[in-house]
Amino acid sequence: MSGQGLFIAFEGGDGAGKSTQVRLLASALESAGREVVVTRQPGGTELGSAIRDLVLHGDHVSPRAEALLFAADKAHHVDELIRPAIARGAVVVTDRYTDSSVAYQGAGRDLGAVEVHDLQMWAVDSLVPDLTVIVDVSAEEGRRRRGEVHDRLESEADSFHDAIRQHFLAMAQGAPERYLVVDGTLDPDEIHAAIMGRLTSSGLLGEVSADPLGDVAP
Repeated sequence: MSGQGLFIAFEGGDGAGKSTQVRLLASALESAGREVVVTRQPGGTELGSAIRDLVLHGDHVSPRAEALLFAADKAHHVDELIRPAIARGAVVVTDRYTDSSVAYQGAGRDLGAVEVHDLQMWAVDSLVPDLTVIVDVSAEEGRRRRGEVHDRLESEADSFHDAIRQHFLAMAQGAPERYLVVDGTLDPDEIHAAIMGRLTSSGLLGEVSADPLGDVAP
């Protein structure tokens, strides 16, 4: 496999199944001999964990303050973890990145997608993933899967989560070369095979072949 650094982000609504796909991809790439750095936003650093707890589990945070706090998390995360890992040739796989802020704060909180996007790009110094995978499920399906509410964002109404879903899909439609939308209701192994197929066909992983069960061969 190619030893160049690679940056892959997973996006989607709460309960879509992103974490499962992150684990499957990381396992496949590690089996192929790559260094894989798995992280999440917010919360991938010590500062990010504090911000995550404050915003998701603390008292009320105003929408603009929420957007600024998430931007601060990403700025620190990119400087401290993501860029250094990419520079040494690792594959960084993150559960959420800037698109979540654009969708949740820009569309869900109605702060303006363009404004939140510009803030996010400034925070991360314009670093975008090589591939962003959107695991797509309806707002109703996401609520069913989540079951118990775990944080402030999960507790929002279906209309909030549907607005987020539609914005994710719009972003993907606008830049199909950088996005892959997968049906989150499919079997996890089917979704993983589609992701590996996209990574290999696009040349991002070099000369590899994908196995639907999650193994990758050089």
